[in-house]
Amino acid sequence: MTQSALTVKRLTYAIGAEVSGVDLSRPLDPEVVKEVKDLFHEHQVLFFRDQHIDDAAQRDFAAHFGPLQRFAFLPPVSEDLPEVHAIEIDPSKPKTANSDIWHSDATFLARPPLGSLLRAVQLPAVGGDTLWASMYAAYEALSSKVQRLIDDMTAVHDSSNSASHARKAANADFQPITHPVVRTHPVTGRKALFVNKIFTTRLVGLTDRENETLLPMLTDHVRSPDFQVRFRWEPGSMALWDNRCTQHYAVADYAERRRMHRVVIDGDAPA
Repeated sequence: MTQSALTVKRLTYAIGAEVSGVDLSRPLDPEVVKEVKDLFHEHQVLFFRDQHIDDAAQRDFAAHFGPLQRFAFLPPVSEDLPEVHAIEIDPSKPKTANSDIWHSDATFLARPPLGSLLRAVQLPAVGGDTLWASMYAAYEALSSKVQRLIDDMTAVHDSSNSASHARKAANADFQPITHPVVRTHPVTGRKALFVNKIFTTRLVGLTDRENETLLPMLTDHVRSPDFQVRFRWEPGSMALWDNRCTQHYAVADYAERRRMHRVVIDGDAPA
């Protein structure tokens, strides 16, 4: 089925673009899929508005980017759609998630997710924005001396460092894993800083004192507004992000229930 020409609005210099002119409720032509993939690799996170689609269409769109995960830490929305799960937060109940800490998803896996597709299902009247940060830009903003220092370093990522993952991770016997501190993107060839505050616990080969100094500097580096884009959700909004070169932060500034449906795309081993 022929689709109208895409319109792309770049949101910041470092990261993010809003894409319109495509109906994600319908099958996409191969040419459109290729164009969206190219935009995905260029902008790292893509936003779509006015996409009033169901879970099956969300799953089918995400599947263009790779095999889909059956996420181990949240139940699926239905038996028929095991690839789609809900992220629901009720501010009236005790907090169990740590989504309001800068992170990349599931970096404690040997093959962390390639990315995710998130769709707004129920939104608070005010608040609940999500921010993404370019880890390309974060790496490139470091001095050349620090870049040389960390280029060949590795770091430990541990699920037990996350309160919302620890129990299920222990039941699944996830062991700490080592990944490069600087990851080279398999498609773009660009270098990205690949440590985060939730899951990265130690830089390999450094003393405790050196870790106490360098690791917090690297994980806090993401907080610069120069690397970030902020998205205000509306009904029908969707976000597709590249987990290999971004981090994200869900702002917990709302007083009503917020429900999002997410599909996670399988990734590969960082290099």
